Amino acid sequence: MLIYFRTKKLQKVCSEQRAMQMQLGQAMARKLQQRMAELKAAEALSDISHLPPPRCHALSGDRVGQFSVDLDHPYRLLFIPADEPIPYREDGGVDLERVAEIEIIAIVDTH
Repeated sequence: MLIYFRTKKLQKVCSEQRAMQMQLGQAMARKLQQRMAELKAAEALSDISHLPPPRCHALSGDRVGQFSVDLDHPYRLLFIPADEPIPYREDGGVDLERVAEIEIIAIVDTH
């Protein structure tokens, strides 16, 4: 899967071990590395499990259109589909089998 980043700072935190550990701590840095490897290895978003541990799922409320994977509770890696145009199913939902590009937008506590 192709991965883009909302900001250069976020790209650095998600890509560089030292920046990861300084910003997030050792435990969450390990989890972030694991999630980034899973996302990079996937051909489509449907390849990422909706079951624990990554628990890839669509968000709701003021975060409709965004997806997340779990990091170190309660933090999540948030992203949006970056395919142009975004592939939708007939029922209006995002077609995860055709999402091959994402943009990482944040690492946050969504609770």
